[in-house]
Amino acid sequence: MKENWNLKHLFENENELEKAIQETQKQSEAFKQNYKNKLEMFSCQDFEKVIKEYEKLLIKVGKIMTYAYLNFASDTSKGSFLAKCENECKQSEENLLFFELEFCELNEVKSKEFANNLKEYSFYLNNLLKNKKHKLSQKEERIILNLSNTGAQAFSRLFDESLARLKIPFENELLSEEEILSKMSNADRKVRKKAAKAFSKALEKNAPLLTYIYNMIKTERASICKLRGFKNAEEPRHLSNQISQNSVDALINCTEKNFDLVSKFYKKKKQILGFKTLKDYDRYAPIGKDVSMEFSEAKSIVLKAFKNFSPAFFNIANEAFEKEWIDIYPKEGKRGGAFSHSATPDTHPYILLNYTKKRRDLFTLAHELGHTIHQKLSYNVSYLNQDTPLTTAETASVFAEMLVFDLLKKELKKDELIGLYAAKIEDIFATLYRQINFTTFERKIHAHTEELSTKKINEIWMQESKKMFQDSVILGKRYASWWSYIPHFIHSPFYCYAYAYAQLLVLALYGLYKSKKCENFTELYIKMLSLGGSKDPKELIGMFGFDIEDKYFWDIGIKEIKKLVDEFMELE
Repeated sequence: MKENWNLKHLFENENELEKAIQETQKQSEAFKQNYKNKLEMFSCQDFEKVIKEYEKLLIKVGKIMTYAYLNFASDTSKGSFLAKCENECKQSEENLLFFELEFCELNEVKSKEFANNLKEYSFYLNNLLKNKKHKLSQKEERIILNLSNTGAQAFSRLFDESLARLKIPFENELLSEEEILSKMSNADRKVRKKAAKAFSKALEKNAPLLTYIYNMIKTERASICKLRGFKNAEEPRHLSNQISQNSVDALINCTEKNFDLVSKFYKKKKQILGFKTLKDYDRYAPIGKDVSMEFSEAKSIVLKAFKNFSPAFFNIANEAFEKEWIDIYPKEGKRGGAFSHSATPDTHPYILLNYTKKRRDLFTLAHELGHTIHQKLSYNVSYLNQDTPLTTAETASVFAEMLVFDLLKKELKKDELIGLYAAKIEDIFATLYRQINFTTFERKIHAHTEELSTKKINEIWMQESKKMFQDSVILGKRYASWWSYIPHFIHSPFYCYAYAYAQLLVLALYGLYKSKKCENFTELYIKMLSLGGSKDPKELIGMFGFDIEDKYFWDIGIKEIKKLVDEFMELE
């Protein structure tokens, strides 16, 4: 198996890419000439041909930008290449800009006629109508589109390039962000402490730049929200996630009421490790053996877990391994973290990892493959319906982690289980409680209209972080700067609660799966993933008899976490 992804599946070379860019520009120009200011004249049958043509052009733009971004993600020195592709694609996007705006401007009878009769596109078109009050005029949208590469998007790129260039001195080596963070789960406390100090120093050194970037992201979002008539900085996220503010507030309230589970777990962990106090750099200290896992072993475990659940899960994951969809290891210039990029339906998803042989990397692999499976299955619906709201986008990824956890739970000896349980509970805490901390932190940051100093952002970060750990973990002064490497704050404001949403949702679904009360669960689950973003979350989850608008719904997932923590407490 090869270590790097193969982008030739998208374009054989840059000449082929350039041809595609020129062709797309010409075709999008022709689309604009043929249909702009004419949509009201079309019958349903003719409008269907127009929307299919529009969709094909979006796929072409999507494929070009997938190639450009994946090149940049694997080597952030290629920022100028990404910028060139973005600028050239802007011409095509500008030509297509009129379509959604003009559709929303049609008289109500005509727009409803199209939305109701074009069954394949009904959900997409109805969503456009639902959100049209936040659209601006075509001239204004054109200005925003043309300025987008020099606004938040530019600061996002600067953030990525800056973090990728970051080199942290550690024991006669210069480590990347991923490599230094992997030391946080080292068995040696001195190594963890030293690594945390080194990373903190690097963040503090870059604080002026990272603070400025965050302020610019915050300021632009406030401006855009004001122009589009949103009440606050998070409202557009809830709208795109197709959920209500009440649902999000209920999730946050339920999670914060159960912070005691975090405290209970870490106090037990402190006792097991034999420490007087647990410091911030001890949060991911391994219990039991420090497991090192080669990628080949992680691959085997994931495939076995997926095969036990569903042939569809196994087949897509196996194809990802065998057909060069994955970029596996950290390397010079590669961006940090991990993701699965959905690409376009005429190709396949791509996965970026930074695999460092830790057990946590096994679960990251399962997580990203879960995304890939969801993305590949959603190719079954039209491209305009493929993108899932963030709240359900994390469903398959977190579910995939649970499948792997369950397999390991059965196969490990009792003395190894305590380490597995601790690692899994910490992952759940990171996906649930930590993401809610991130969300309440963002709420406080975006509530300030003025530019914030590093000191003020640090203070807010520490206030919110301490709420989660209570008195179970001591957060050192240097932990105050650790907000500054979180990419979601920059790339996708208010994204983070989607992880928490998905975690509790998946725990409810997984509990149903394990209970065997739903005989056709696997079939229903694959069907839900295959529907992509063609139905709203309430309807998708309603397939299993759950109501996500019920304020008590989140308690189902919390009960599953309580079970896990109780099982952990009894293992020693």
